[in-house]
Formats: sequence, structure tokens, C-alpha cells
Amino acid sequence: MSNFLAIDTSSRYLTVLAQKGERLIKRHLPDCAMKHSVLLMDEVDKALCEAQLKISDCDFIAAVTGPGSFTGIRIGVSAAKGFALGADKPLLSVTSFELIAYNVFDENFCVVIDAAHGHYYTCGFGKDKEITFPPAYLSAEQVLSLGQKLYGFEDLPLENYTKLNAGDCLERAVKNTKNKPSQEMHALYGRKSQAEEARKC
Repeated sequence: MSNFLAIDTSSRYLTVLAQKGERLIKRHLPDCAMKHSVLLMDEVDKALCEAQLKISDCDFIAAVTGPGSFTGIRIGVSAAKGFALGADKPLLSVTSFELIAYNVFDENFCVVIDAAHGHYYTCGFGKDKEITFPPAYLSAEQVLSLGQKLYGFEDLPLENYTKLNAGDCLERAVKNTKNKPSQEMHALYGRKSQAEEARKC
């Protein structure tokens, strides 16, 4: 049984998991948009204390790398890298797509994440969670044209869509991902930021 710390600040919510042996502590705040930087360290500290876990005892540090909130992603990834660097621990990256996919028991489906302005970050999965449709930035019409069952963690106005609770998804995603801990972790933004787009114009 692995010891680990896992962080998800990729959307409006905040989730922190701390596991030591068979003891798993989950801290989940369903709506803390714009407050991740203020609340994250306190939630991490509480989770570690409740699990009686030290960063130095972790086998790896995990974080959800996006896509989602640009600021939230940067906060989570930076925190994970800081913990890992300070304790000389490897990093485990979990995308927002994988966060949902490892909690879906259908085959051939798409994960959709709100990208605002009627667009969605989309990724398709098949048997054994292999990617069948690579991550893309699509309009609602393009998403629906894929003809797949859709899953996500937000309230979305899409047909054939099922909403999961993101706070319940992180544990299964971390424990079942095919990704391996490594020394690197990179944010997955899915598109250029609004500031970058404005600079082009």
C-alpha cells in the first residue's frame, strides 16, 4: 500500500488526499474558486496531520495537471513540485481527463471539461482506458458530433452527459492510472490563455 499526497486544484473545487498505509484522508472543498492559493496549504496540513503522514514518508506526490483553470493548475502543479523537490520524492501526473476516465466503467466515451464560451476540452477513451480521441479544444457542436457518451464533473448543457463528483474521483485515478512517478510534471492547459490570445491580436 503506497503512502502519498495528492492535490487537485484544477477547477472550482479543491481536493487533497493523504494516504498512509490503509489510512486515507480526503479533504474536499466543493467551491473555492479564486481561493486555491489561500486554502491549499492549510488543507494539505490538515490532511497530513489526520493521516499521521509526513511528506518524507510519501512514495510520491500527485497532482491533477489540467486542463481546467489556468491559475488553479499552476497552483497545484507548483505546490506538488515544491513538496517533491524539498523531500526528494517523485511526481505523479494525472490529467483532468484521467481523473474522470478512471471512474467511468463504460467503454468508448469522451470526457468533457468546460473551457468557457461554448467550448470544451475533450478526450476520448476506449477499452482499458486507452485514448481513442486525443485531447482537443472543441465547440459544443463538435463534441456532440462525436456521438459518444459524455462524462465530466461540472453541470454542462450537453446531451448524453453524466456528471461525476470530482471529489470522489481523485483516489481511484491516482491508484489506477497507468502513469508512473517521475521527476517531471507539466501543466496541460489545452489552449492558450486569454492573455496570450489577446497578445496575438
